[in-house]
Amino acid sequence: MKKWLTIGLVVVFVVALAGCGKAKENTEGAPEEITYSIATDASYAPMESMDKEDIVGLDIDFLAEVMKEAGLKYEVRNTGWDPMLLSVKAGKEYQAGISSISITDERKQTYDYTVPYFESENMIITREGSPIKSALDLKDKKVAVQLATTADTLMSKIMGNDNSSLKKFDSNTIALLELQKGGVDAVVADFVVILDYIKKNPKEKFVSIEDKVNFTSEYYGILLPKGSDLKAKLDPAIKKVVESSKYKEAYKKWTGKDLDTTKLLEQYK
Repeated sequence: MKKWLTIGLVVVFVVALAGCGKAKENTEGAPEEITYSIATDASYAPMESMDKEDIVGLDIDFLAEVMKEAGLKYEVRNTGWDPMLLSVKAGKEYQAGISSISITDERKQTYDYTVPYFESENMIITREGSPIKSALDLKDKKVAVQLATTADTLMSKIMGNDNSSLKKFDSNTIALLELQKGGVDAVVADFVVILDYIKKNPKEKFVSIEDKVNFTSEYYGILLPKGSDLKAKLDPAIKKVVESSKYKEAYKKWTGKDLDTTKLLEQYK
């Protein structure tokens, strides 16, 4: 009896060990599908913003098409900018971030990115009648930017990182409110944010200023932790969606402009 009892216990132990190496299964025996958690800073209309309890915007519509194309389940949560960066870096609670995140060499040292999906550039917003004509005219002005963005980097180089006239806020929403109440002479942010704000505030008499010399094209990508296996899943889906009519429709809906993917597609070569 002891011999058979020992053998039986060994068999149970081996089976138990074998089960530990398997993916979690549902009641029908198929592996449970992963739901990816994606962080965003929903204060960046028209790319991502809050509509009551819903996160809406071009990034959100684009992401829906990409995840559908990739066959992946996901959820998007509004975390704010800095928490998004920190949580995606850790790669535990959130496996990706989408929030008009420019691809930069500095960020590449800490994160991986998908292929780019949006071409952008920074723009100046100021009031009608302002003498400001270019980014260099901002040197002796009071300027607001969102902290830790490419606008922050650009204006820190032009004005000096310790310049007290360069005001850095946690969001573009607060930076633009500072302009509206007269606390600064101008705000620098991505062109879609500036144009959307001017459109929604016609009585304020704001104007936008392009500076293609000091503000060159940059590209948004989905932010990933270093070594993420999501990149291989998302890159092919992004390329397909970028060339689709769905993306063109969403782009027109949220920006009011026709999508030109010429320079964006060159990034895929």
